Amino acid sequence: MSDFDLVITDVRVVTDEQDEPRNADIAVRDGRIVSVEPGLDPSRATRVVDGGGRLAFPGVVDAHQHWGIYNPLDEDAAAESRACAQGGVTTALTYMRTGRYYLNKGGAYRDFFPEVLELAGNRAHVDYAFHLAPMSREHISEIPALIGEHGVTSFKVFMFYGGHGLHGRSTDQSSFLMTPEGEAYDYAHFEFVMRGIQAAREQYPDLADQISLSLHCETAEIMTAYTRLVEEAGELSGLAAYSASRPPHSEGLAVSIASYLAHETGLPTINLLHLTSRKAVEAAVRMSRAFPHIDFRREVTVGHLLADIDTAHGIGGKVNPPLRPREDVEALWEYVLDGTVDWVVSDHACCREEAKFGDPKDDVFLAKSGFGGAEYLLAG
Repeated sequence: MSDFDLVITDVRVVTDEQDEPRNADIAVRDGRIVSVEPGLDPSRATRVVDGGGRLAFPGVVDAHQHWGIYNPLDEDAAAESRACAQGGVTTALTYMRTGRYYLNKGGAYRDFFPEVLELAGNRAHVDYAFHLAPMSREHISEIPALIGEHGVTSFKVFMFYGGHGLHGRSTDQSSFLMTPEGEAYDYAHFEFVMRGIQAAREQYPDLADQISLSLHCETAEIMTAYTRLVEEAGELSGLAAYSASRPPHSEGLAVSIASYLAHETGLPTINLLHLTSRKAVEAAVRMSRAFPHIDFRREVTVGHLLADIDTAHGIGGKVNPPLRPREDVEALWEYVLDGTVDWVVSDHACCREEAKFGDPKDDVFLAKSGFGGAEYLLAG
């Protein structure tokens, strides 16, 4: 009987322990890497693959994906996890909420989340976990149970949902979010989410360092006003129009509000998601100086690093927050290279072409938001 199921010979292994790749062979047994060292005897393996001097990376943890927005969750769990494996992502952390899209239902997480787990169960080809968004007062009260019973330690606020839906203006917030009548999804709600999470950190002191809140930082009021301005002016189209309708200072303002609320509520760890512009990152850095006792973690996406409003594939590049002009892309790369950015993610949200576009097809404000990204997170 062979010692290994597989040995991959002659690869250059990349790790965080050294500046340059090292030459080695990789041995696998029972689906796990059991040895990484040079000179492994290939006769000890059932199967041998010549790596041909290629780079070998550890599996990637993609901390920001969305399964089940535009397709049934059980289908997405299978299909999009295959995309993850294709791109070298071996662990996917996917955001989930109640309301339109996803499972298209509201209600308590005690009823909603077991269904999520059942739909995703035994279908994914990679490891996965969920972040959850407390959309109502009831959800805030459920945070301790979600931690204690399900091990969920990461929560989210979509700041722009105050006056916008997933793709643009929303005139009926309650209908879109499927929240109880009379409840508002606004800055006060975001504060109470933070207070609920901080209370849970105190309730579970052994897990406190693992419990955090992530925020999509855009300001609904700014976006609503600028969308109207862009449409009335009629001078821009496509991704340029969409970027102008959700301007970078909308991100910066939301970052500032989120940061002050974290200070006010004593929440010591917040994750500022998919920052897209120099103004957004500058605001995040400014807030870290203003509130040094808060651990601000800054995220950018591979899509915002690889494409801009002119190089993306037309309206197919619509995403929230928007792709930006080239000068913002260059700024993001500067922040990645100097360590200002803590992690890079895909924000993978697959939307098939037949579902992506509105009528007319060239109206960016009618197109759905999001595109895949896990396939090229590592390669990009």
